[in-house]
Amino acid sequence: MKTVLVIDDSEHMRITIKGMINDKGFNVIGEAGNGNEGVEKYKELKPDIVTMDVTMSGINGVEALKQIVKHDPGASVIMVSAMGQDIVVKDAIMSGAKGFIVKPFSEQQILETLGKI
Repeated sequence: MKTVLVIDDSEHMRITIKGMINDKGFNVIGEAGNGNEGVEKYKELKPDIVTMDVTMSGINGVEALKQIVKHDPGASVIMVSAMGQDIVVKDAIMSGAKGFIVKPFSEQQILETLGKI
């Protein structure tokens, strides 16, 4: 079972993602409410996959992604955001994201995206 760290400033979204993926081939081993905390949790927990919101207080998701990839070039990070603009997607992918999910998303969409990692 793949381990997952969920990073999102919305507690509701963290609960939603956990509910959609836990016990469906994935085990959520941690969560963080901002980018800074997410980077620290990544280093501590070493999850197989990270889901990360783009827009958060402190450092945003793309900056947190860059820090995680600098620490672990093999990190598997999926960006999750309501912002589907091409520039944000391109920046995230160029920074090392393995995928991008646009909110709102279905359980099937998130499971398929995580399953590809």
